[in-house]
Amino acid sequence: MIANRRDDHVRFAAEQHRRPGRYNQFDDVSFVHHALAGIDRSGVSLATRFGGIEWPVPLCINAMTGGSAKTGLVNRDLAIAARETGVPIATGSMSAYLADESAADTFGVMRRENPDGFIMANLNATASVAQARRAVDLLRADALQIHLNAIQETVMPEGDRSFADWGPRIEAIVDGVDVPVIVKEVGFGLSRETLLRLQEMGVRVADVSGNGGTNFARIENDRRESADYAYLDGWGQSTAACLLDAQGTGIPVLASGGVRNPLDVLRGLALGACAAGVSGLFLRTVLDGGVPALISLISGWLDQLESLMTALGARTPADLTHCDVLVQGGLRAFCAERGIETRWLATRSRSYSIIHETIAGAR
Repeated sequence: MIANRRDDHVRFAAEQHRRPGRYNQFDDVSFVHHALAGIDRSGVSLATRFGGIEWPVPLCINAMTGGSAKTGLVNRDLAIAARETGVPIATGSMSAYLADESAADTFGVMRRENPDGFIMANLNATASVAQARRAVDLLRADALQIHLNAIQETVMPEGDRSFADWGPRIEAIVDGVDVPVIVKEVGFGLSRETLLRLQEMGVRVADVSGNGGTNFARIENDRRESADYAYLDGWGQSTAACLLDAQGTGIPVLASGGVRNPLDVLRGLALGACAAGVSGLFLRTVLDGGVPALISLISGWLDQLESLMTALGARTPADLTHCDVLVQGGLRAFCAERGIETRWLATRSRSYSIIHETIAGAR
């Protein structure tokens, strides 16, 4: 049953991303253009560091699949693309392996095809410490993702209905594994309150994974005979909203959910993310065009990221947090209701310049 469900997930997710592009709240974020801000491209680096983790680029192939013969082949292709482009990669949930060791190779193929890459194992919040260690050991994983998916489980016909012990289990796993733990949503967003709670648990990094990308409530509803949860289609917060909500929490955050192009990556970084993750679009690309198509797409994104950072005057991904951005539309309305000030973002480069001029003068 798990294998069939994984195949359904891939099929429905790919179908979602073959539909015409929809608005998401990244469209409410725009850069203020400063025509003389540009620098030399030779001085730009895509490397990013956060929570004890170092990546050569601020982009990853995020958690998607595994657990069946078909999805094992998808994981193989994704791992090859990650190897050839140097981007980090995450498996889908490894619960299938924990339930049946015969599924091990559908996940282990990632390490076999990408022996030196940064690979993240992925489990749900019901896992024990022993299970978390098994997942990390199978992949020789560099980090462990724990996904939060209460809404998906609620809509899933065979899903969990007990969520009260998720927090204690996450805290135990953080203490019980030897790799960084990244807690992520699956497309409904992490609120400020959730991020602060995760920080108290000792979680090093959070992936806000807001709505706007693959919609697992819709996927699970499509699997129901009556499709009676259609009204949850817009549940949750967008990735852009979550990033603004996260300001000042002190926990490094990643941006996934609704990332459609290099500009969305830049928007996420400018709003405080350390890196961005992409799932559905990369899945559709590898299914439709194979490994060469995905390698070409990712390589193109990395090239464009470097070019756009050059034009914006950002030497590193972190420097994008000093670029002026405008927050408008529905995203601005969300911020007003949550008490988040956004006007300062439109002129923050001035403060940054004054600080650096003061430091230079003091020297």
